[in-house]
Amino acid sequence: MPTAFRRKGFRFFFYSNENNEPMHVHVEKGNGIGKVWLEPINVAYMIGFTPKEEKRIMQIINDDIVNLQASWNEHFE
Repeated sequence: MPTAFRRKGFRFFFYSNENNEPMHVHVEKGNGIGKVWLEPINVAYMIGFTPKEEKRIMQIINDDIVNLQASWNEHFE
């Protein structure tokens, strides 16, 4: 599970066996887990996060989309 980066207590990461899916990132913090598609940016699921945390996650992804896409490409290509 390569970690793309950590921000504000959240860990953004990939599962190595999911390169057959469209570009996406997983996120976790505490008991919360989520998956967000990166092209276009869209929530696949968010479980265990508060609405405030979900908003922060999406803000982080939007702010770092170029880095996330580059990390995905570096890992899977």
